[in-house]
Amino acid sequence: MQLRVRSGLSLRGTATAPGDKSISHRALLLAAIAQDKSEVYGWLPAADCQATLRAVRAMGVPVEHRAPDSLIIHGRGLRGLRPPGSQTVLDCQGSGTTMRLLAGILAGYPATSVLDGHAGLRRRPMERVAIPLRLMGAQVETTNGCPPITIRGGTLRAIEYTMPVASAQVKSAILLAGLYAEGETVILQPGPARDHTERMLRAQGVHILQSDNTVRLRPSERPLAPLRLTVPADFSSAAFMLVAALLVPDSEVLLDHTNVNPTRTGLLDVLQAMGAHIQVGEMKEQGGEPVADLLVRSATLQAGQVAGELVVRMIDEFPIFAVAATQASGSTIVRDAQELRVKESDRIAAVATELRKMGAHIQERPDGFIVEGPVTLQGAYVDSHGDHRLAMALVVAGLIARGETVVHGCEVIGDSFPGFVPIMRQLGANIEEV
Repeated sequence: MQLRVRSGLSLRGTATAPGDKSISHRALLLAAIAQDKSEVYGWLPAADCQATLRAVRAMGVPVEHRAPDSLIIHGRGLRGLRPPGSQTVLDCQGSGTTMRLLAGILAGYPATSVLDGHAGLRRRPMERVAIPLRLMGAQVETTNGCPPITIRGGTLRAIEYTMPVASAQVKSAILLAGLYAEGETVILQPGPARDHTERMLRAQGVHILQSDNTVRLRPSERPLAPLRLTVPADFSSAAFMLVAALLVPDSEVLLDHTNVNPTRTGLLDVLQAMGAHIQVGEMKEQGGEPVADLLVRSATLQAGQVAGELVVRMIDEFPIFAVAATQASGSTIVRDAQELRVKESDRIAAVATELRKMGAHIQERPDGFIVEGPVTLQGAYVDSHGDHRLAMALVVAGLIARGETVVHGCEVIGDSFPGFVPIMRQLGANIEEV
């Protein structure tokens, strides 16, 4: 699918981002191993989360739809799943979250399981999750460090593990395996990776403690309690509308009930430091997460710097941040972000390649990039590289470019934000499918 984008119209109105993708994955998996019936509302029916849904059903968990975004999950308990065995592959499609979190659960089952996915997922690193699971006692085989993965689970022992890279997915896999292990599992993180798994497990009655960047989990002697959860709006999806409203002149957009978990809002902090007009409304709680309305008005930005722990807190937002940086005065510098090389695309190379086509002054570095701005972007033919977040970032770039921008490969937007185009149109964006 291709999208044609033109500039010229201000963005105005109220919008709600779809349900948080990270929380939607976790809600399904934790409800599956809970006791009794869980209810999840505001679930994200996007392609990545559908992969988790299919995997859960393949392991014998009944899931009912009350609506496309409302699920009833009949949990089987910690040891009640039925892995299909080595002859049937659990297909994770393009979802690294599905694969890594499932690996943690399956490590505790005395069975052989095979996890695979499409070509894009087969390029993503899986040794980072295999190593700690092996230390806990599971047999895990990768294919040159990537999928497919074969897991032979069984009796696990708790470990103290220092993570070489801050990763919420790896941390979650270890915590999920820790539910099946003897003793206390301790994880030492190099940075504050998102903590949705910890919040949900605590709500289910698991003894889990967080102190600075250390997480401790002791297996529960009781079954996991069922969830009753309303998933908040995804900040990572809201980020595209937020940056569009900042950059398109004379815009004002209200993003309501948005997840503002501090482990996720590095972009918000950086943009505010760069001069963005973003008003954060009253904090409330939804689904165990802090939420707030975000009122965004167009603004003139100054260059900023991103490094260290801040990278972890905005790891999914760099494609759209790069677009914002093209309009900021001065040199915007991103360092310590080598993890972007192994996302759905090599996001450093792909972002630099595509924004240069539009006239951006962007210098690629091994662990990040430097953007010189402001620059007037020019309409161009650009490509998503099969990356949903890059596709949406390029659409936003097209809204501030002279002339017409055509973005190729936009079908991948459905991986995380199926309603992106209609919502942007409602706000006033000139976007059409070609």
